[in-house]
Amino acid sequence: MARPKKYNIDVEQVEKLASFGCTNIEIASVFGCSPDLLEKSYSEYLTKGRQAGKIRLRQAQWKRALGTPYKDKKTGKVKYKNDGSVPMLIFLGKQVLGQSDQPTLVEDEIVEGFDIEVISSVPTSK
Repeated sequence: MARPKKYNIDVEQVEKLASFGCTNIEIASVFGCSPDLLEKSYSEYLTKGRQAGKIRLRQAQWKRALGTPYKDKKTGKVKYKNDGSVPMLIFLGKQVLGQSDQPTLVEDEIVEGFDIEVISSVPTSK
């Protein structure tokens, strides 16, 4: 049986590449090893890197959605420039807060004395 080949694999580099979204095949090609070796021996660093990438992505989404913070010179309060993204706010609202484009009517929320069928049939002005 042949002696196992030794690879010079930098775990910090594995973690960094995984955080950029690189596949195991891409990372393995950098070090000249097989993807199986990476999965068996370095899965902890692959997982840690991929989680760090997701965190970085979330931070970028929130920053873009909220806009750039600045300190108001008159009041000293933190305000946000109007460079936030409305579509990103909508997306985050749906994903994180469970918001929806379609309102849901719950029977318990209907005020007594109103007939839902009559309300639904009222034409809306455009």
